[in-house]
Amino acid sequence: MGSFEVINPGLLTTVQDEGRFEHQQSGVCVAGVMDPFAHKVANILCGNANLNEAVLEASMMGPTLTFNDDAYIAITGADLSPAIDGLPVKTWQSFIIKAGSTLSFGGMVAGARAYIGIYGGMDIPVVMGSKSTYAKAKIGGYEGRPLQKGDSISYSKTYLGGKAPMQLPPNCIPAYEKENTLRVVLGPQDDAFTAEGIGTFLSSCYTVSNEADRMGYRLEGGKIQHKDSGDIISDGMIMGAVQIPGQGQPIILMADRQTTGGYTKIAAVIYADLYKVAQAKPGDLMRFSRVSIEEAQDIYIEFHRTLDEIAGSLQPAAIEKPPVAPSTAPSAAQAGEATAYDLWINGEHHSVSVQRLT
Repeated sequence: MGSFEVINPGLLTTVQDEGRFEHQQSGVCVAGVMDPFAHKVANILCGNANLNEAVLEASMMGPTLTFNDDAYIAITGADLSPAIDGLPVKTWQSFIIKAGSTLSFGGMVAGARAYIGIYGGMDIPVVMGSKSTYAKAKIGGYEGRPLQKGDSISYSKTYLGGKAPMQLPPNCIPAYEKENTLRVVLGPQDDAFTAEGIGTFLSSCYTVSNEADRMGYRLEGGKIQHKDSGDIISDGMIMGAVQIPGQGQPIILMADRQTTGGYTKIAAVIYADLYKVAQAKPGDLMRFSRVSIEEAQDIYIEFHRTLDEIAGSLQPAAIEKPPVAPSTAPSAAQAGEATAYDLWINGEHHSVSVQRLT
């Protein structure tokens, strides 16, 4: 077992996996990660066979964590300027972090949510089949809430050697743009809108408002016309559903969405494009493009095929001098004492002991 301490929790850092399913009929929110692609790749990079293993999801401002034990971690998703012991590191890579070292984040460069995976997974209780945090109901995660200063979280496996830092091939890294096109399948209440309303939805450019969080993203733009009312008898919600209340502005429902809702849903964002919403910020632009159910199914299959290909095509990370804890830095060595170093040459791990003679 190993553990890390939360020195600064960041803006909103929570424990999340894929979510809590089969409980919506009881009024329990699914929750889970906002960006499924970054979540699964984080687990691939840090060597977790279970791609649904829980990770830390950090929103806009990342946490500061000090590791009490060696760990093998991966950082994916948004570039929030990660650093280990003050030395900048890249996203979409795995790292060996030594006992006593600190992982921190600076400012946003691209995207909005970063993901931190840990080899072996975090020692978090499973509640209703999931480790995910749903803070409003104080369910799951670490004590049912976002991380706070002073929290100590255990992880199941400490780093025992033999794992070199790995990186995602550059062609697999998604670009987080300020303007995105979201592919959608129309329905289930698209018949509640006029032809003009459907046309407005598919041709307009919408701006992400300041009301954008884990529950949903409220957009501002062309008013979508209903045939009659925007109200329906409440029915179930899925992630990516696009609600259109009576005022005609879209709301994209996300991970912490309500279990049921009484507004018409004109469409649903396909699974493979959810990351674009998760990584968007207020002021970013959204357009919608219609695809058929069959096309959406093909894209879903391709999404998982891509994950399989990624797992088999990871590359050794180009790290010439990996970060080490201050206690093992060369300047700390005294005459006659040996200092241990971890080196990676052509992707192979080597342990080297150097003795200072004078």
